[in-house]
Amino acid sequence: MTTSENADLETHESVGTAASPPPEVVVLSPWEKFWISVAVVLGFVGLVFGLLFLIKRNLPTPRSTSVIKLQVALRGAAAAKSFQKDLNKIAERVEGSSPRWYKFILTETISSLHRHKDSCISTSLLVDVKDNEDSWNDYFKKISLEERSKFDEETLSNLEGIKRKKVYSTKTDGSKNEYIVLTILVAADGTLDFPQVIRSSAELEAALAKLNSTPETDLRGVHVLWAPQDEDDILSKERMQKDYPYLNLLSV
Repeated sequence: MTTSENADLETHESVGTAASPPPEVVVLSPWEKFWISVAVVLGFVGLVFGLLFLIKRNLPTPRSTSVIKLQVALRGAAAAKSFQKDLNKIAERVEGSSPRWYKFILTETISSLHRHKDSCISTSLLVDVKDNEDSWNDYFKKISLEERSKFDEETLSNLEGIKRKKVYSTKTDGSKNEYIVLTILVAADGTLDFPQVIRSSAELEAALAKLNSTPETDLRGVHVLWAPQDEDDILSKERMQKDYPYLNLLSV
């Protein structure tokens, strides 16, 4: 090979691209690794809480239910007999268990009580708020059972639209009713605001008006109980004080 050929080969020699230097390895200090881990954990926790907040916001708000027990004592044979007749007529007319009939029972009972307001001598009021369906229902039934257990015998009951009559052993000594105690049990949606104690006839009227203003759609249950149920039976002052110890005398 001639010198010129060697020169040509040298002139046309391929020259490759220079290789890139290896990337610089970043070495994190222990503290940097720690804070990065903290940031990742906090970000994950924030995401979880954000999702929980959105889920909770879209869930329906649990309904609270107020359970009210209002008791009123009336004095006088004539008033007791008249009031008993009204309550028996109301119970006979009820045909079912629904908000419509709950409203009917409540309104008619309060109307009759208003007509006999001059005979009202004492009262008691208990209000409790429950946060779920089972708790208010169980509590409502418990109170109703407690009140019914005070009766010697039920001559007429109309609970859940079922009518039952029983034969009552009448008194033979010619005595008449001395007192009658009415118990109104109401379960209604929401938190109802009532005074802790009813001290006067005016406060009783206000409480009855508030109770009667409860919308039909909010009523979950209504029971009306009274003792004695038979016009020939007696509820003496001693028996009333024993069975209904929380009654407070009303001022004029």
